[in-house]
Amino acid sequence: MQLVKVGICAFGMSGKVFHAPFLKEHPGFFMSAIVERSKEESKSKYPETVIFRSVEEMLQNADIDLVVVNTPVQTHFEYVKMALEAGKNVIVEKPFTIDVSEAEALVKLAQEKNLFLSVYQNRRFDRDYLQVQKIIEAGKLGNLKEVEIRFDRFRTEPSAKEHKENPKLRGSGSLHDLGSHLIDQDTQLFGFPDKLFANVFSMKGPDFANDYFELLLYYKNHLRVRLKSSVFSKEAHYAYILHGDKGSFLQERTDDQEKELVSGAIPSFNEDWTKPLTEPDGILNYLTENSDTERILTSSEPGNYMNYYQQIYEHIVFGYPLPSPAAEIIQNMKIIEAALESSKEGKVVGLKDC
Repeated sequence: MQLVKVGICAFGMSGKVFHAPFLKEHPGFFMSAIVERSKEESKSKYPETVIFRSVEEMLQNADIDLVVVNTPVQTHFEYVKMALEAGKNVIVEKPFTIDVSEAEALVKLAQEKNLFLSVYQNRRFDRDYLQVQKIIEAGKLGNLKEVEIRFDRFRTEPSAKEHKENPKLRGSGSLHDLGSHLIDQDTQLFGFPDKLFANVFSMKGPDFANDYFELLLYYKNHLRVRLKSSVFSKEAHYAYILHGDKGSFLQERTDDQEKELVSGAIPSFNEDWTKPLTEPDGILNYLTENSDTERILTSSEPGNYMNYYQQIYEHIVFGYPLPSPAAEIIQNMKIIEAALESSKEGKVVGLKDC
């Protein structure tokens, strides 16, 4: 089996939870290097991996084919550029970059170097999103008219993460963070919208980066998609609400992969490494071919973030399609920029010429 040697740029939550466990368990990858600037927390779990004190040192000295850039978004452009110039393929955490110009420059550089650049859009592999995708493809809702996708939390106190909370840092805030997931799911399901209207601000006050956003996306065929997130939501909403001319579907946010990984779960290729649902997590209400009303409770199938790394491996070894290529994610960055403009100016922003 071809072995792909990987270097991880940081060993914070992203490295510990979303990358190292999957690279460790996938037989096609070997974690050659991890950057830890002062600590050696990775040594106990990954003793075979060499610790470097900087990204620069790792790129200069480590035996690696692939680099995972999982540092704060404000450093993504610098480190991705550095890795590409060192001749390495790159996976970069979401959000891809701070703005569109950075994203376009990195995609151009990767193409010039004949290297791949993939954005880690792991929530394409969430059980709840996959269920929504399945329901839409089944066609029971008919022509969709109204869709809402939410990602709410109850976190009324600011985190200690400066790169996410400081409003003076470009790329901070919930729109870049959670918004990059919701926008990606929207564009995967419905494509690029024609225009949008947005409200983006901080409920905690002006001393903090945005923690609330609401985007209304306008599509042809009279479809409207609303993306929303708040940190003042003690009671959970349905994460996905879909209304069509033949029915409706409501889906809870039930994917627990992150929670399980934080608790120490070991991922695998099997879809049963997370705990099974104890009760249905969706409601499908639609008109049958006989115009009878059918209302059923639905249960989503497990998702698996390992599938992202499996697709990366298959791209490297077999030339299969690259998951979430950076060139594709540029459109998501354009929506983020347009949302910030719309919120600032209080107007609808067209996207046709973006």
